[in-house]
Amino acid sequence: MPFPVDEQWIVEAERPLGRRLPGPYRSRLAADNGGEVEAFGDWWLLNPIFDQSDRKRIKRTCNHIIAETRSAQEWAGFPAGALALGSNSSGDQIVLLPDDSASDAYEPNVYFWNHETRVTESIATVTEFFS
Repeated sequence: MPFPVDEQWIVEAERPLGRRLPGPYRSRLAADNGGEVEAFGDWWLLNPIFDQSDRKRIKRTCNHIIAETRSAQEWAGFPAGALALGSNSSGDQIVLLPDDSASDAYEPNVYFWNHETRVTESIATVTEFFS
């Protein structure tokens, strides 16, 4: 069950990433940290931000975006520098890719990464996906 997350935990998650999360995604996390979203004919389980405010939230957010991204980086063909936002039930991922023109930002699009073909394709802007 998704629940709000305090801004301090979003900022804390950005530190190891070295990049600021896009505004619409940050807003979604602040209101609903994790949860599911239906998009492009599939249901996506969104990875939460690690919330250390109490034991219950630590337990609910142990599958946070940093841990899930580290896990995904071990898979063959996972895009370099990608941030794993969530997955469907078949192993595919929705990701953000680093913006090469800005060292501290992600591209303004959400990408679909197919774990079988290892192909990454843009599916929506961050604003469209998280509105």
